[in-house]
Amino acid sequence: MKARTVIFFLLTSLPFFFESSIETNEAGPTEFRYDEPSGRGPSRWGELNPLWRICGTGNFQSPINLQFPILSPTVGDLQIAYRPAPATIRNTGPDITVSWTGNPGTIRVAGINYPLRHGHWHTPTEHLINGTRFDLEFHLFHHIGTHGIPVIIGILYRIGEADPFLTRLLPNITSVTKEERSLGIIDPNDIGFNSSRRYYRYYGSLTSPPCREGVKWIVFQEVRTASQEQVQALMNAVDDGFEMNARPVQALNGRRIDLYNRN
Repeated sequence: MKARTVIFFLLTSLPFFFESSIETNEAGPTEFRYDEPSGRGPSRWGELNPLWRICGTGNFQSPINLQFPILSPTVGDLQIAYRPAPATIRNTGPDITVSWTGNPGTIRVAGINYPLRHGHWHTPTEHLINGTRFDLEFHLFHHIGTHGIPVIIGILYRIGEADPFLTRLLPNITSVTKEERSLGIIDPNDIGFNSSRRYYRYYGSLTSPPCREGVKWIVFQEVRTASQEQVQALMNAVDDGFEMNARPVQALNGRRIDLYNRN
């Protein structure tokens, strides 16, 4: 059996070996950091908790540098079917999270529908494109049930024109607290998915402890814009020390990166 076939088999089998929730920040915001001088930074995550060992030993970790993809000229299998639904916002400590409490719809990947659950931001971007890091990354988590391994959509932003979705949320971001606050009805389609015709796809992990692997990643190739005010507001809203909350790039270790072209 060829090495690439073995890697593909292992990656596609990983979701069946997990029983714990994929919710992020379950470790508690004070148990890990992003600054290395604290002694609890990314290079030490795997040593801080036995349940996080894979942060240091895993072979399929995220984020990665998205380069040298294999181009797929055919239509990809990503279908977005979102709808307006009630949502909340809160400061989890390391990030600002928007959670949908109703039914905000799904994305369809490889014939399976994954409901949208929540999203949060990282500054700067965690993923790189051809070695370039940008200013902001939005992660949208989709998973089945409370124990499902997620499909995560990543959207990258550089400083420029204000992002309309963040413009709507800005008053809530600047006044966010640790308590969940209602946002009313939020339509995920307002995030904007006109750029979803070209996207990278690979298998990786959560980008914060416990760093579980088996995650299906979809990262849009088009880099969008957000204003300096919007990016700074997200940095100001998190707990002290988490203003720069991007994990360093991880080794590819032979993984395949696909670039889908949905013409």
